[in-house]
Amino acid sequence: MLASILAAHTAQSSGLPAAAVVAGCALVFTVASFWWLNARQGKLKSYEPHSFAGVATQQLTVVRLPLVFYNTGPKPIVVQNLQLRFPDEPDSLLPLPWRNSWAQLRPVSEDHAAMPAVFAVEGRKAEQLFIEFGAPFPGFIPQARDYTIALEATLGHRKGWRPLLTFTLRMSNMISPSQYITYSNSPRNLTEADREKANAALEALAVKLAEQQSP
Repeated sequence: MLASILAAHTAQSSGLPAAAVVAGCALVFTVASFWWLNARQGKLKSYEPHSFAGVATQQLTVVRLPLVFYNTGPKPIVVQNLQLRFPDEPDSLLPLPWRNSWAQLRPVSEDHAAMPAVFAVEGRKAEQLFIEFGAPFPGFIPQARDYTIALEATLGHRKGWRPLLTFTLRMSNMISPSQYITYSNSPRNLTEADREKANAALEALAVKLAEQQSP
């Protein structure tokens, strides 16, 4: 109603027929609606995982995450690369790169790794992938505690690394860090005995790494 009154007033003041003004407003609305529904570039979202698989040895630290990516817009979003960073750890010199993709979270001998590959998330749809990140940690020794993790991506329509998600990775739940197995990412799933076991295992790893680095 207000739009009709405004259109009529505009038509009277400008000398244009009211029908032409209404038609112009309708055209603008149609074009804007088409862009919003079909041509708008959305954002890529991800969500904190409930579980993870991991291993921490003297040679390598690996984390496998069940990641869900959701495209909020109608246009496809191309994901070119992924990495994990430890933003609160100054000794973590390098991010963990995307090593492999897997068919499931739980590491099993009959599973087969797929090399990192560009993928697309269709408009207003979600993709679930089991992504493995890993690299040596020069100067950085994982401990049995929680870490702030930043998931970053390079996207086809943007330049540089873009932040997707910041979440807590509860490495305090890794009661057997030398074995590549799955763990809960919940803060309430371990007993006190489990936490003591995890602390002892990772402290032993830290001692071995310190001995290797000492002259």
